[in-house]
Amino acid sequence: MNQMNTMETGQLKQQLKEQIIKFLNLTSVTPDNIKDDQPLFGEGEGLGLDSIDSLELIVLLNREYGIIIRDPKEGRKVLVDINTIVAYIEKNRTK
Repeated sequence: MNQMNTMETGQLKQQLKEQIIKFLNLTSVTPDNIKDDQPLFGEGEGLGLDSIDSLELIVLLNREYGIIIRDPKEGRKVLVDINTIVAYIEKNRTK
């Protein structure tokens, strides 16, 4: 059972990376370029997303997974990296 959950998590991470690239039109990025623990926001080691991108990600989570994030503080905790988003999706998804 646990192994199956791990596989589903891996598939979800891959799917989420593909959705982020498509939804945010990150033409120079591939899913392989995004590490699961890489910060999505900020310069340097991060993917370099900005506040507009965070709003787009919130729309993406709502549309694809039925997740509504209304509190900006909650959003900042969730939208850290792929790992934190996937954990939140697995816990809160309605789709």
